[in-house]
Amino acid sequence: MEAPYEVVAREVRMLILSGELRPGERVPSVREISRRWGIAIATATKVIAALRDAGLVESKVGSGTVVAAPRRPPARREGRAVLTKGQVLRAAVLVADGEGVQAVSMRRVAVELGVGTMSLYRHVQSKDELLTEMVDAVFGEYELPDPGPAGWRPKLELIARRQWELCRRHLWLAATVSFTRPLLVPNLTAQTEWTLRAIDGLGLPTEVCVREALSLHGLVIAAARAMADEVEAEQETGVSLDRWWLDKQRRADALLADGRFPLLAAVPGDAVADLSELFEYSLARHLDGVEVLVSRSG
Repeated sequence: MEAPYEVVAREVRMLILSGELRPGERVPSVREISRRWGIAIATATKVIAALRDAGLVESKVGSGTVVAAPRRPPARREGRAVLTKGQVLRAAVLVADGEGVQAVSMRRVAVELGVGTMSLYRHVQSKDELLTEMVDAVFGEYELPDPGPAGWRPKLELIARRQWELCRRHLWLAATVSFTRPLLVPNLTAQTEWTLRAIDGLGLPTEVCVREALSLHGLVIAAARAMADEVEAEQETGVSLDRWWLDKQRRADALLADGRFPLLAAVPGDAVADLSELFEYSLARHLDGVEVLVSRSG
């Protein structure tokens, strides 16, 4: 007996194979599938994942999930070229960057490389291990300077901005990081160690230093998740943030017109639109607080 997501995936697949949905055209979003077929969001997500694993759909920035163009058969490799772990990870990161981390599977990466799925298992044992290794590879894209700029504050600014750049380049990255169940991989661990060295010797207790390292990283991740959510919303709806606010302007004006929220009514419309500026403001105010803590420590 087919699972509910398999039933819906088969129906959407027929729309694609019949030509009713053509290459490049948007397929129903997760929310649309949930509403049209009366299934949960989680089940609708499985529908899109199944179609993506089958190579029928792909994600396009600004367009959402669209019907994939027919793939050409992979070129036959001359001889028996050795597939390396680095190639596997680079291909997986490319898939995640272009289609989202939910698109990453052993089969999808194998298609990207033009090899059999089983050949990947020589380098990674499971999808979970693949995702862990991807995170480690991404955090190894740059080397932190040793010893780095003079002073603890320039050092913390440097690592926060480097991580922010990484998360902007790889929008899926922020969602893969956990503070309660951290990924024990060398490159990410090295960044935490570097942060701790930046504030070592300031007279702060060890537990305070650890909390500062986690809080600084958390500031970056929170901003990065907001940016990733906005990009995903634009893909799902085709509506930019500026257009969304324009559509909501009448409702916002009505909400603020009766004088109950005078301070909010005085806020300029573009005050929170730029997430990069909001990140820089948050980083500066966070480090101001650390500076007070350091001064109190003597």
